Amino acid sequence: MWLLDKMLRPLIRDGRLVITDHDGKVYDYGDPATDPVRIRFTDKGAAFHIAKDPRIGAGEAYMDGRLVVEPPHDIRDMILLVMGQGGSGTVNSRNPLRRMVDRIGSQMDQMNHRARARANVEHHYDLTRRFYELFLDSDRQYTMAYFTDPANSLEQAQIDKKALVAAKLHMPADASGMRVLDIGSGWGGLGLYLNRIYGCEVLGVSLAPDQVKFANERAEAAGVADKVKFQLIDYRDVTGQFDRITSIGMLEHVGARSYGEYFGKTLELLAEDGVMLTHTIGRTGPNGATDKWNRKYIFPGHYLPAVSELTDALEQTSWKTTDVEILRYHYAYTLAEWYRRATLHREEIVGLYDERFFRMWQFYLAGAEQGFRRGSLVNFHIQSVKRPGVLPMTRDYIAEEFARLGTLEQAPEWHLQQAAE
Repeated sequence: MWLLDKMLRPLIRDGRLVITDHDGKVYDYGDPATDPVRIRFTDKGAAFHIAKDPRIGAGEAYMDGRLVVEPPHDIRDMILLVMGQGGSGTVNSRNPLRRMVDRIGSQMDQMNHRARARANVEHHYDLTRRFYELFLDSDRQYTMAYFTDPANSLEQAQIDKKALVAAKLHMPADASGMRVLDIGSGWGGLGLYLNRIYGCEVLGVSLAPDQVKFANERAEAAGVADKVKFQLIDYRDVTGQFDRITSIGMLEHVGARSYGEYFGKTLELLAEDGVMLTHTIGRTGPNGATDKWNRKYIFPGHYLPAVSELTDALEQTSWKTTDVEILRYHYAYTLAEWYRRATLHREEIVGLYDERFFRMWQFYLAGAEQGFRRGSLVNFHIQSVKRPGVLPMTRDYIAEEFARLGTLEQAPEWHLQQAAE
C-alpha cells in the first residue's frame, strides 16, 4: 500500500477518498470536511497491482472484485473523484520510458489489416442484441447523442443527433435520386432515418455480422429493403459512386496509420458534387497513445485523433474541409445515461454474461464519461467536399434544416416515460 499511498497523497485535493486495506488499516485522502467515497481492497496484492500501472490496474482490480466501492457510492463516484483531480493525468506522464512504451503499444495495436479490423469490431459489437437493448435508446444509437437541453431524454437527444448529421449533409427535401453510403452503419438507425426523411437510397457497411443482420431485418420490417441495404463488407472493398457519405463513430477504429488510406478511398467513392460528414471521438490535445485499459478490454485497435491529424490527412488526400465543429459535453450526458440504464439492469446483464463483465462495462462507461466531462475528450464533426462551391456561403443552412427536421420527428411519449423509470 505504501506505493499507492505515495501516489494518492499529493493527488487527492478536491473531495475525499478513504481506503481500507485488506488488513483493516485506513488511509484518508483529501478534504476531511467532505463526504468521502469509501473503497476497500480484498487482498494483499490489490494496492500494488493498481500502483504499478494505474492506467490498467484500477480497472482490473474492480473487475476482479479486488477493489470494492462501499455504498452508497459506486465505481462511477470513485472514477469521477479520482480522475477529476487537477493534474491527475500527469501521474504516469512523468516517466518517459512508460510514455514511449505506451506510444509503441498504441501504434502496434492500430495495425488494422482486414482480418484484424473484423476481429476488433466483432470483439465489441457482436455481443448479444439484448445486452445493447438494456442501455441504448430504442433506435440503438451507439454514438454521442446531441443534447440541445441537458434535461432532454436520451431518445430525443439521439433523434436530434441524426437531425444534426442530416442537416450537415445538405440534402434536398426530395432526394429520391440520391445514394448515401453509411460507413460503420451500426444497427441501421441513421440509414433508415435518412431514407425516411429524404427518400434516398442508402448502403450501410459494417464488419459486425449481427449488426448487419439486424439492420437488414429492420429495413425489411419498414418495407424499404429495396432502398436501404446493409452489407458485411470492409469499406475498402466498396465500389461505386455516392452523393453523400456518412462516417459516424467509425474513424476511431481506423487508426492514425490508415487515415490516408481511409480518406483516399472515401474521396474515390464520393460523387463530384458530394458531401461527406465525419463524426468521431477525438482529443483536444496533441496526438498520443490511446488509453491502455480500453485498448485491452473494450476497443482493441482503436485510436482517438487530434483534429490536426484529421485535417492533415484530409489535405494530403485532396479533400476540401468546409466545416469543423467541436462538440464538448454531449457525450458525457450520453454516457451518464447509458451507465444509469445499465446499472438498473445489472441482474439481467450478469445473467447474460457474468459479474466481471458487468463491472468491466461499468468501469468503461464511467471512465469514458469522465474523459468527456473533465478530461480532453470531445467529438468532432468534420464536413468535407471535393468542390467547395457545392455548399452555401454561410452555415445558416445547417440551423435551418435542423429546425425543420425537429418538426418532423420527436421522441414518442412512452420513451420519455420509460427513460424516467
